[in-house]
Amino acid sequence: MQKIVCFGLAALLAAGMLPVAAACAPEAGRTGYTIAAEYFPEERRLEATMTAEIVNTSDTAWETLKFQLWPNAYREGAKYAPVSDLYAPAAYYDGASYGGIEVTSVEGAAAFRVAGEDENILEAELSAPLYPDERAVLTMAFSVELAKVEHRLGAGERTVNLANFYPVLCHYADGFCEHVYSSNGDPFVSDCADYDVTLTVPESYTVAHAGACERTLAEGKAAHHVRLENVRDVAFVLGEDFSVAETSAGDTPVRYFYLEDENAEETLACAAESLAYFEETFGAYAYSDYTVVQTGFPYGGMEYPMLSLIAADLRAEEVPVVVAHETAHQWWYAAVGSDQFGNAWQDEGLAEYSAALFFDAHPAYGRSYGSCVAESESAYRAYFSVTSQLQGEQNTAMQRPLTAFSGDYEYRNIAYDKGVILFDRLRGILGDDAFFSALRAYYKGQSGKLASPADLAACFAARGAHAEGIIQSFLEGTCVI
Repeated sequence: MQKIVCFGLAALLAAGMLPVAAACAPEAGRTGYTIAAEYFPEERRLEATMTAEIVNTSDTAWETLKFQLWPNAYREGAKYAPVSDLYAPAAYYDGASYGGIEVTSVEGAAAFRVAGEDENILEAELSAPLYPDERAVLTMAFSVELAKVEHRLGAGERTVNLANFYPVLCHYADGFCEHVYSSNGDPFVSDCADYDVTLTVPESYTVAHAGACERTLAEGKAAHHVRLENVRDVAFVLGEDFSVAETSAGDTPVRYFYLEDENAEETLACAAESLAYFEETFGAYAYSDYTVVQTGFPYGGMEYPMLSLIAADLRAEEVPVVVAHETAHQWWYAAVGSDQFGNAWQDEGLAEYSAALFFDAHPAYGRSYGSCVAESESAYRAYFSVTSQLQGEQNTAMQRPLTAFSGDYEYRNIAYDKGVILFDRLRGILGDDAFFSALRAYYKGQSGKLASPADLAACFAARGAHAEGIIQSFLEGTCVI
């Protein structure tokens, strides 16, 4: 991705000289979203308009467009809760709290309605079919109420996380793919698009963001304008107590927004070192800059293109582990997408394995490749032993939807730990040269796309006759570990 320079354009927007809907012209063949949003902290409410310029990239005419409504997972009565019972007490710091999204208008559509298994889909009926390679422009007005929750989308005690807050076009594969939320893993399956976002907040707020940003002040408010090209989604973190540290990884600026971190320079260094290592190992970083932000979050961290969240309550020894893992996601999720709902191992297992590689190359962090793999094997075997005794026969298949996992414990061991074991086995069979060649080919060939397990397997199979069988045995749960 080329470095984005939006300062001149943002100034025109602020002066009212250019209509917001025209601010971002998406590249041919790619959908574009132009969002103007304002956050009102007293009501924990986001008011927004969004112009979506949708490109039909399929070979089928579309009569109805479908968009994911992720904020509705936070509403009262949702069938699929965003936070598991295990993590809910920590996440909901002030007791039960609810949110949701209300879409009030969709211009450019003949009709619209909220549908889906869990009120998770916005259906926009078009007045005429949208044929392949044609574009449709819809302008939506919506309001998002934030729950008091430390999560991807929520008003926390010290920060506000704004992620997955807008309607986003469902991925299309023989029909629009509808996904419900899941407290296990990341249910988001998004195609790359262009984003032009203006987020207005009280002037007292610092905004952690991806990309270059133009900040314009007026009447006690600050408008933050960012443009991102060819990314899967866009997210922000707001706070009034942030400090910021900066460095670079080669020519890539790296920022760290933090609340309280006695080792802030070390955290920043880990972000820069891991970014540089993964670039050298897998291929050039796809974006202009990289930001890590410390925020309220019930798990270790969360990844978005050019932006990684790490939990504010991590222990000092946990911070490098989370930072390296989330940074690896810039390759395995942000650049190379996959079906995170049906094949969570494909990005999580590979990100966890990539972190093990990083620590082996940087012994100062006190971890090694061998110790990381051994920890994963030990955790997986303990999980298998305990659950086998309690439940009898176990389902150890890796290829299954997030909603098929019994909970956080099973999900972690199958997607992360068994994923690490899989890639370690492949490396042992293929040897280093072929193994790393396969990962570089996977990154180069699938960047900007949603890669299937078959796409990944093909890169290894081209370099070793037994690779495809090994992968299949892990995915089906027939291998013995």
